[in-house]
Amino acid sequence: MKMIVKTLLATSALFSLCLHAAEFTLPSYQKTVLENGLTLYLMPQTEVPLLDVRVIVKAGAADDTVGGQAALTAEALLLGTQKISKTKFEQQLEFVGANIDSGAGSEASYLSVSLASKDQDKVLPLLQQALLHPAFDQQEFDDSKGRLIAELTQKRESPKAVINDYFNQLLFGEHPYAKPLKGDLQSVNTLTLANLRSYYQQWYQPNNAAVIVTGDFEPKKMQKRLQSLFGSWKGQAATKAALPALHKPEQAKVLLVNKDDASEATFIIGGPGISRANSDFVALSVINTILGGRFTSWLNDELRVNSGLTYGARSGFRSYTQGGSFYIYTFTKTDTANAAIDLALQTYQRLWQQGIDEATLASAKAYVKGQFPPRYETPSELGDLLGDMFVYGFDENYINSFSQQVDKLDLAKTKSLINQYFPQQDLQFVIIGKAIELKDKVSQYGNVSQTEINPPQAD
Repeated sequence: MKMIVKTLLATSALFSLCLHAAEFTLPSYQKTVLENGLTLYLMPQTEVPLLDVRVIVKAGAADDTVGGQAALTAEALLLGTQKISKTKFEQQLEFVGANIDSGAGSEASYLSVSLASKDQDKVLPLLQQALLHPAFDQQEFDDSKGRLIAELTQKRESPKAVINDYFNQLLFGEHPYAKPLKGDLQSVNTLTLANLRSYYQQWYQPNNAAVIVTGDFEPKKMQKRLQSLFGSWKGQAATKAALPALHKPEQAKVLLVNKDDASEATFIIGGPGISRANSDFVALSVINTILGGRFTSWLNDELRVNSGLTYGARSGFRSYTQGGSFYIYTFTKTDTANAAIDLALQTYQRLWQQGIDEATLASAKAYVKGQFPPRYETPSELGDLLGDMFVYGFDENYINSFSQQVDKLDLAKTKSLINQYFPQQDLQFVIIGKAIELKDKVSQYGNVSQTEINPPQAD
């Protein structure tokens, strides 16, 4: 009897979880735009007395005129204000246990703080000071620049740390998406404090930004508080030139990055991808789950479990506002590089040659639906989602119809999407390893060019 009860309880819990996943919708939120153009997102979540506040600016590394501008400008917001030194700024936040962070991606920069709800009157003015009145102190800038140079220098020792930069450069060419997120050694060495001030004046303006608040707060009071803190922020962001068109590769290319002391070959194979707002984004995530998006994926099974060529292999889409990339990534011993690349390509070709059967598709759909709700459980995760909506131009339909989009994916649609979105011709290869042992081996995959390991040099 006890065993039967336990089984029933387990079955009931599983059913409840599946039902929860199927009915998951984005919590309600308010979106308003102040007179100065600043967008506000307010999403109350009162279960835990915590607050997450983030500022999103629609500018990142793709907008750099000197590589590293976006990254160092974002960091400069944490290095003191015109009224408070860096030390006092940090002490005041530390005293109430608040965590603050900043950074920059390809198309957006952020400043975020997590805090106890009871401390918002102490912390929000500090956030406002950091955003509207950064000190841009010369000594702090020199120290920040030195840290970034040291980071980029160390990065060259790790193929895994730099391979995405090389792949973006190969795939995107002269497009802004090719710019490395933190610049490179050459560009960062030339950066000045004036470059950061210029970037800040161009892009850190209210009509180019959003303030997102999630967690334990009363919406009307928060709206009034944000109006008081940020309503007087004045200015207009520079007009952005339209991004140039993304061109598909016209031939298969291999970029061989020499690392003389490497005992492994680290590689990415890929091609053009999709924009983040693409209506097929959800369906493609299901298909990629089968190919290389989970531990039991085809790629991981073949390259790790069955052949022992690597400790792991994966695939995925990286998406931006205009487009993106598709990639297959793994690493292996130098002397098994060809075997691993060939097996990765053979496994990838199964999408067309063998296709996906009903049982495999059903398994992937259940997996994706089960993994979805836990991705948006905390105020911070919900804030990230609202920030992505602001930057990339998709709406809550991504969340609210997620399960329906997964459910309606059938074998015929799967085949159509594979043919439409997964690049099959003119693949691009980046391989990092000991070039003298790899060059002849990899020439069969495309036109080979070679460079020494180093973060790609930005124009």
